[in-house]
Order: sequence, then C-alpha cells, then structure tokens
Amino acid sequence: MRQKTQLDLAFPPVATGEARSSGAAGTEARAASAASESQAVCGPSMDAIVERNNLRKALAQVRRNKGAPGIDGMTVDDLAAHLKDHWPAIKVQLLDGTYKPLPVRRVEIPKASGGMRPLGIPTALDRFIQQATLQVLQAAWDPTFSEHSHGFRPGRSAQGAVRSAQEYLAAGDRYVVDIDLEKFFDRVNHDILMGLVARRVHDRRILRLIRGFLTAGVLADGLVGSTDEGTPQGGPLSPLLSNLMLDVLDRELERRGHRFVRYADDCNIYVRSRRAGQRVMASLEQFLARHLKLRINAAKSAVDLPNRRKFLGFSFTAGKEPRRRIAPQALTRFKSRVRELTRRTRGASLAQSIEDLSRYLVGWRGYFGFCETPSVLRGLDRWIRRRLRAIVWKQWKRGRTRFAELRRRGVGKDLAARTAGSSHGPWRLSNSPALAIAIPTAFLNTLGLAALDVFAAD
Repeated sequence: MRQKTQLDLAFPPVATGEARSSGAAGTEARAASAASESQAVCGPSMDAIVERNNLRKALAQVRRNKGAPGIDGMTVDDLAAHLKDHWPAIKVQLLDGTYKPLPVRRVEIPKASGGMRPLGIPTALDRFIQQATLQVLQAAWDPTFSEHSHGFRPGRSAQGAVRSAQEYLAAGDRYVVDIDLEKFFDRVNHDILMGLVARRVHDRRILRLIRGFLTAGVLADGLVGSTDEGTPQGGPLSPLLSNLMLDVLDRELERRGHRFVRYADDCNIYVRSRRAGQRVMASLEQFLARHLKLRINAAKSAVDLPNRRKFLGFSFTAGKEPRRRIAPQALTRFKSRVRELTRRTRGASLAQSIEDLSRYLVGWRGYFGFCETPSVLRGLDRWIRRRLRAIVWKQWKRGRTRFAELRRRGVGKDLAARTAGSSHGPWRLSNSPALAIAIPTAFLNTLGLAALDVFAAD
C-alpha cells in the first residue's frame, strides 16, 4: 500500500491538453540513411514512454531491482520523493528532446571465469527513464527478434537455450562453432547501433535520448571520460540494445540455413563436421568485422566437440543421446564458493554456516538442477555434508569433548574412543562412521540444509 501511494504521488493524473514538442533531429537520421534499410516511418513514441501507467510500472521495477546509487548518490528508495518534486520538469525535457543523462559510475565486479567485469551504474533517475524506455521498445521489438535468441527476453531463459542446443546435437550435429565476441559490450559501434534503432523508431526524441545514454560518459577515479563506443553494462536498456545489434548476426545465420543458439553475446552454431565448422568460423569472422565492426575472441572461441566446450555453465555428454551436464568450470566455481562458506576457521556456528550455505545452494540448484546427471548432485551433497561434519569436529576441539559428544549422540564407547583419540585431521575423520552416526543427514536437514538432489541419501 505504501509503495502504491508513492507511485500515485510521483505520477499524478495530468491534463490532456499538454503541448508536446517533437524535438530536434540528431545524427541518427544520417546513420539510418547510411544503412541498408530506410528510417522507420512509425513505431514507439516518447508519449508512450512518459505515459502514467508505463512510468508507474517502471518505478516499481527499478525499486524491485534495487542496485547501487550512481554518481549523484541518490538511492532507489529516494527516487519516488525526487520524482514527486521534479517529474513535471523532467517530463518537459523528455518531451522536448532536451533531457541529458548523467555519466555512469564505473565499478568492477569479479567475472565467473576470472578477471574483472566493468559495469556502468547509471543514476537512479536515469535507470528509471531507461526502464520506462525499455518497456515500450521491448514490447515493439521483441516479437521481431529471432527464435534462436534466448538472452534477456521475456519468457526465455538460459535453460531454454541449453535445451535447444541439446536438440541440435541429438539431431546429428556433432560439432559446435563456439563464438565468443571480444569485449562485445565495450565495443559496440554507436553509429551502427543507432542506425539499427532508427530503422525501428521514428521519434527523434527517443533517438536523441538513446544516443545520450550511450555517450553520457563514465566517471572513474574522479574523472569523467567520454564513451565513443560500447553499451555500458548496468543499465536496463543495454541488454535490449545488444539484442538489436546481434539480431543482424542472427538473420545472417538464418539466411545461411545454420542451426544455432544465441544467448546475449554467447553464440553456438552446430554443424556436421570439423571442416564445416572451420569454414563457418572463418566466414563469420569476416562478416562480423565488415558489418558490425566486432571481433571474435580467438582465445575463447573454437570449433570442437560439444562435450569439450561449455555453454551457459553446461556441457553435454558424448553419444547419440547427449545429456545435459554441469560444465567442469562451473563445478570448480561452485566448490570454491562452498569452501568459502564452510571454512573451519570462519568462526560461525554450525547453524549459521548452514543458513548462509543453503541460501547459496538454493539459488545454484535453481539453475544447475536442470542438469541430467543427478549422480553429480548426489556426490556434491555428500561432499558438503563432509565439510559440515569437519566444522563440528573442529569446534569440539579437545579429545575429551569429542568423546563426550560422540557418546551423547549415540556412538558406541569403543568407536567413540578410537575416533576421539585418532591423529587424523578433521577432513579425514569427517568421513568416519562415528561422525556419520553422530551428525546424520537427518540432523543437518533439521538445521535447514538444502539438498542439491532431493533424493540424496547419506
């Protein structure tokens, strides 16, 4: 109720007689005229973006997404109050085509595969305006995108992309052309992208606004730098613009009759032989450079057997009926994270460790539970329980305490004495019969331990 009240205050009903300006033309018309297709003569308008219900939906979505403040320090919780006071003036700027986004704040986050990924964090206000723009553009554009594109699209998912890849393999395509675009989000050519936008949008105010988001600049180390290329990751519009850019690749692959799956900038093409794959790789390298000014990352791209490559964290077993399996790299990252959460020197109680761990396990299972190798999940469950038993053994510390705890938990006297007096370390003893009796799976489950495989047994 409180959020609805804030939305109503931020966007009160407006009179219908408000004048609207078409705004000045930018460079997008020239970019569109240079493209192979003419500029759009119809399409989404700025009036639809600033429509009250669209704004209410955008504000609610930005609040759900949360996120860090931009360069002005405004949080998403402060946004509704800011809009209540300033929205009329902001709306005039949008309708006049004079709104200027602020530079994004540069931050870096660790990449799953190693290294750091640069993000550009827009201000809360700019995120809100991007979200409102996204909602209108996506509704118009998404139905026109390729069926082979799965990333950042309503009703589609990474699991759907993996399932499509599996179907191609089962149909007899034994090799994959695994394409990784080199720093795609950092190297999108603005003129090419805006030309593609101008084919679909006739409203110059929207074109000017999108160009403004692309060229707003980046604040890093106290200095604002220009952005002459790229779509900064971190804003709501970036995924849609990337799909628009790579729809050119999708249509070319369709024209050639290829079977392929694309998720964002991760594209896999399935062919019958290695030689065919090498020809596809070479020709696509030329196509991408010529038409989109993008480069293939040679170090991360290859023509290979699918069971040797990973796609969205998954791989496939060999054979005529390939099964989905978790890629080795994803398993390595999983174990590394679990080790962090179950360090014996962490100083957390068993209950707290399980609470923190289970939060991670539930999210991981929601994605990778899609695999078709349950024995791997059962093995991970056993490994996790060993780590938790090792924590308890370490916390009991002294031999006398360990003997007393084992006896109290139903372990026979002789077995408890041998285990408590053992010179082996916590990891070795975590797999002992005594600890399996003293700290059974049922006990860990009562503390809220999430299982990766629902049929896991001790």
